[in-house]
Amino acid sequence: MLLAADQASERVLVLDAANPTWQHGMQPMRAARSASWSWSPLDHSGLSRLSPKRSWNNVSEAKYRLWEGEHWVLTCASGGMAAMVSLTTGSVRWATRTDANAHSVEVLPNGNVAVAASTQDFVRIYTASQSSRSAHYSQFHLPGAHGLQWDQTRELLWAAGDTRLVALRVSGTASRPRIHLVRSVALPSRGGHDVNAVASSPGLLWVTTESHVYQYSVASKAFVAYTGEQEIDEPGVKSISDDPVSGQVLTVAPDGENPCQWCTSRVAFHLPDGIQGITKSSLYKARWMPAVLAAADGRDRSASLPPG
Repeated sequence: MLLAADQASERVLVLDAANPTWQHGMQPMRAARSASWSWSPLDHSGLSRLSPKRSWNNVSEAKYRLWEGEHWVLTCASGGMAAMVSLTTGSVRWATRTDANAHSVEVLPNGNVAVAASTQDFVRIYTASQSSRSAHYSQFHLPGAHGLQWDQTRELLWAAGDTRLVALRVSGTASRPRIHLVRSVALPSRGGHDVNAVASSPGLLWVTTESHVYQYSVASKAFVAYTGEQEIDEPGVKSISDDPVSGQVLTVAPDGENPCQWCTSRVAFHLPDGIQGITKSSLYKARWMPAVLAAADGRDRSASLPPG
């Protein structure tokens, strides 16, 4: 299963990578209509206070997290909205409007939520643990802030900026978090974008920039060579993840053919290699996720799909 940020439908989608209707040459089908689950704040009248017609513009992140024993989707949009949504019910645990170009989001163990914004150069810790509407935050300055990844083992928040990969420690209380810089690493090339744990190798991080895809070893404090590097390392990768079971790597990068210049309607697989076309989509990011949707509960999910 894939979790995707689709700017054509402006929805977060759960997609089946083996669905034959997505293959090139088959009858075109809108990705949102073939999704097994999808979400948009425009479906929730309770979020009208956040002006989703403006703040939910160019969905920029979609992550799966198991938190407190439940299945969650973390998402944000360049228009400024960020949210934590139940994959089981579609209900919103927390949402706010950052009024910034939000590019990634992460949940911390205490339920607070981190948001990275690129053109505003910040990583914020929102006190989402305090209220579903909490807009209070602490802030760390990081030029070009893009990717975020929580390191459970070391209790650190990793973030990628224009020129640096940083590790942040969050202290204080849940209602008054404080952010401390623990490590700052110069990126081998400019334009840090995605940061993600290497699922098959704990202690390693995927890090993408404008021109390359790297792996960073937290223990050795160095960027290291990795299996499949010759095929995987390419410019412009917006998101990367590997399947912890098969080891197959999934990347998304603009293809120059999509109506959205920073998007694609194809996802690339590596180890083994392959291309999956998803018609009428403009994917900004897509990530592997566990096949948890069917097991989450036994209800009909047709109400989660967009109408028409």
